[in-house]
Amino acid sequence: MEKIASGVQHIGIPTNNMEATTRFYEGLGFQTVLSTHGKSNEKVIFFRLGNLTIETYENQSAVGKTGAIDHIALDVADIDKAFAIAMTNGYQILEDGIQFLPFWDNGIRYFIVLGPNG
Repeated sequence: MEKIASGVQHIGIPTNNMEATTRFYEGLGFQTVLSTHGKSNEKVIFFRLGNLTIETYENQSAVGKTGAIDHIALDVADIDKAFAIAMTNGYQILEDGIQFLPFWDNGIRYFIVLGPNG
């Protein structure tokens, strides 16, 4: 089979509140790389962190609940520090503290933050 895709270009997430969405992603360390308007004059912002790009677009009818994209995973150098920052920033943590899963060679530590769009 011929290879069609070479990687993820971006993940699109609708929002009803671009200001809250911008604060959320910038608080996680993302940078705004493009702020523009779409075909219906809706505000569109692309955020980038490393090689991950997230497109958010206002449509005033975003469902605002967990859907097909149930998480976006981010690499961090110090998960304890990242957790402390998330708590300080008032992000809604979905589980009690940092969790562990026995994945890969050494397992993974993680915590889940609820985004502004569910």
